Amino acid sequence: MAYLTHFILLLLINLASSQQISNTESSSSTTTNPTTTEDCNNRWIYIRNLPSRFNLDLLTNCSEYPIFDNFCPYLANHGLGQKTHTKSRSWYRTDPLLLELIFHRRILEYPCLTNDPNVANAVFLPYYGAIDSLKYLYGPDVNSSFQHGMGLFDFLQSDEPGIWNRHMGHDHFLVMSRPAWDFSQPLDNDPPIWGTSFLELPEFYNVTVLVPEGRAWPWQEHAVPYPTSFHPPNLACFEAWIQRVRRSRRVSLMLFAGGGGIGASPNIRRSIRTECENANTSMTKDNTGYSQICHIVDCSNGICEHDPIRYMRPMLQATFCLQPPGDTPTRRSTFDAITAGCIPVFFEEMSARSQYRWHLPEEKYPEFSVFIPKEEVVFKGLKILDVLMGIPRSEVRKMRESVIELIPRVMYRRHGSSLGLRTKKDAFDTAIDGALQTIKDKPNDLLEQ
Repeated sequence: MAYLTHFILLLLINLASSQQISNTESSSSTTTNPTTTEDCNNRWIYIRNLPSRFNLDLLTNCSEYPIFDNFCPYLANHGLGQKTHTKSRSWYRTDPLLLELIFHRRILEYPCLTNDPNVANAVFLPYYGAIDSLKYLYGPDVNSSFQHGMGLFDFLQSDEPGIWNRHMGHDHFLVMSRPAWDFSQPLDNDPPIWGTSFLELPEFYNVTVLVPEGRAWPWQEHAVPYPTSFHPPNLACFEAWIQRVRRSRRVSLMLFAGGGGIGASPNIRRSIRTECENANTSMTKDNTGYSQICHIVDCSNGICEHDPIRYMRPMLQATFCLQPPGDTPTRRSTFDAITAGCIPVFFEEMSARSQYRWHLPEEKYPEFSVFIPKEEVVFKGLKILDVLMGIPRSEVRKMRESVIELIPRVMYRRHGSSLGLRTKKDAFDTAIDGALQTIKDKPNDLLEQ
């Protein structure tokens, strides 16, 4: 089954790639086409032609890592996964690991592609680095994780090396669909610890890398949203969802969808669970206006990961969605909450504010989110309920509207979507704008190497 899926994906992506670039190139000679004149100035992208061993061939190993989930079922629809039900038009069982495949498919629709690397403002590497890393993280190559990416670099140096050497990689960018920490193992670690050393390789220091979570001191990486399960195909489906979000009755004050917090050691998730249990027994609708003070959606053991119905319906009914850090600071749930019009509550700056500057403007956080330092809750007894209940209802309504306005910026619309929907910049479009601007902002002496 995996080999059949791989063959179909390879055929479709190669076909789409050749058609799209051909169409873009042919229209570039037509001065009446606005997309190929001023709209594409400083926006031309060249897609590096990589052997399939760096991308689609990696998908054939989708079931070969016993201690990692089998992701074969989620390869459908170019990485969006299977539809949540047969009549669904916008909702899929999306696995965040497949952001690389989603991005690869979407960039083939980018209107400013070129076949000439010499006129390109940026070069995209369709390398599935996170999927390639699985053999080092969970497979037989765990003791050689420092080699992650070296095969790619060797290819870039040997096949048309002028493309890389023109700017020594400063104009190149790629997507890796795991947190940057997974690729940040120091090269001199002996024995190796968790992760690979891709981002520590001097060979790739110049490349712009898009990841769902960056480090506290990012050098080459920039954070982009985790893919949610919402991928509308047209403007009508998108607007219907927005109307549903606006009309939804918010019967719960706050919601936490996740696992953890059941151990004895103090941590923010344990504090949330304890406060929720106490609040639901001591508070009533009469003195709060809510049918339920705190709703916990237990997502332990990954049971929610590919089943958005478990958490999206409760999020639609909640006013605030709590986003405590887990193994790493960021959460896909942040973007699920925004998609549901649920105001996110953060407990660490690294959970979002220090991450998604392209998609969630830093200066606007007070307009669409609440920040409560986790130390105040865990060690000083600050009640989350007191903070949230202290926000005036009029302010809550404004914040929710600000959240709804962010929905287009954090969703990845379906490939092949309607022209009407394409007028709204989504997470992919915003990431492309950010990557192009990052490359453009590099000092001229670097780009002239």
